Amino acid sequence: MTTPAASRPTRTDAQRNRAHIIAVAEEGFADLGVEVSMDAIAKRAGVGAGTLYRHFPSREALVAAVMEARSPDLERERVAIEDGESDSRVALERWLEAVSAFMRAYDGLPDPLRSALREQGSPLAPTCRDVIATTDRFLAAAQRDGHARKGIRGRDLYLGTLAVVWAAGTESADGSVEQGLREMLRSGWALSGEGAAPAS
Repeated sequence: MTTPAASRPTRTDAQRNRAHIIAVAEEGFADLGVEVSMDAIAKRAGVGAGTLYRHFPSREALVAAVMEARSPDLERERVAIEDGESDSRVALERWLEAVSAFMRAYDGLPDPLRSALREQGSPLAPTCRDVIATTDRFLAAAQRDGHARKGIRGRDLYLGTLAVVWAAGTESADGSVEQGLREMLRSGWALSGEGAAPAS
């Protein structure tokens, strides 16, 4: 028997439910990290597990949707850097700082981001590829201007930044770990000397 149209959820209702779940998941991730259970997210959102899984068949799909919702913030950072910074070395440093902030938005986020690079079908893979592509552009400009070593790829800097964020988030890390590791990463890609800007 066909369900009367009036009793079926409309596309607007479905979109509203999806947006609500994403907003609640973002709060849950902020409070408890990305390992919070899907059942806990459903309970916070006031929806059944079936509704949650209909929109997001896996935790990774939900994480991807939350991170996609945060992507405009990273895009604004990119535009601000490109519009306001003429020094390609400083621009790359600022971009990597923005990527670092993006990666540490929630406890436990580095793990699914790392997994997404190995799994081409991962819902998070497109976000990772976009960030890497932008990193490549900033890096290419710094290499062209003699501020960054040749042979380094945007993917390398992305993984290095991810490793720094992961290490800084471990229980044994103190407040100085991230800064020290970021300086080590910078020393790996930055060139100094004639034609290059001094390290900040």
